[in-house]
Amino acid sequence: MSVSPSDLNDHAPRQVSEKPRWVKEMLEWAKTVTISFLIVMVLHLFVFNLSTVEGHSMEPTLRDREWLFVNKMAYLIGSPKVGDIVILEDPAAYDGQKDYLVKRVVGVEGDRIEIYNKELYRNGVKVTEKYTDVEIEDLDFMPIVVQKGQYFVMGDNRHARASKDSRIFGTVPRTLIHGRADFILWPFEQVKAL
Repeated sequence: MSVSPSDLNDHAPRQVSEKPRWVKEMLEWAKTVTISFLIVMVLHLFVFNLSTVEGHSMEPTLRDREWLFVNKMAYLIGSPKVGDIVILEDPAAYDGQKDYLVKRVVGVEGDRIEIYNKELYRNGVKVTEKYTDVEIEDLDFMPIVVQKGQYFVMGDNRHARASKDSRIFGTVPRTLIHGRADFILWPFEQVKAL
């Protein structure tokens, strides 16, 4: 069997062209940024969120423009409880627009909620609300029993019409509650657990 010089070239080891070092570094950076972005997106969707307070409906507990750490995991494994400060979709938003509100849960499934003589009553017992510094400046609210999978929410600011809450739009289904506000993160001097 005879071998021609061109056949030898076909079987000779080929030199692999080496990528320049800067290309390798760019690829590594791109890979790192992509993986980091994906991790942050998963955490954002399922674990936590940052939210900014807009308005005065939760004063004195929360102030306008404070940043909140919102725990989404709390309600993946549990349910909102009386006293929780929650982030929810505004049930009264128009034209499919998604607006978000921050409110306090004051009634859960089976609770009978009533506002009488400027005071909040749960199951016939007057609620002592340490988180608010004013009485409810609204008309009496006839008793309502919170249905299964629903929550009665109110803002801590009880001045007349200061808070758009369950007194206006009724009870809120669990599906509209996105997480529990656990901490104030900003401004720095206001940092605290809620």
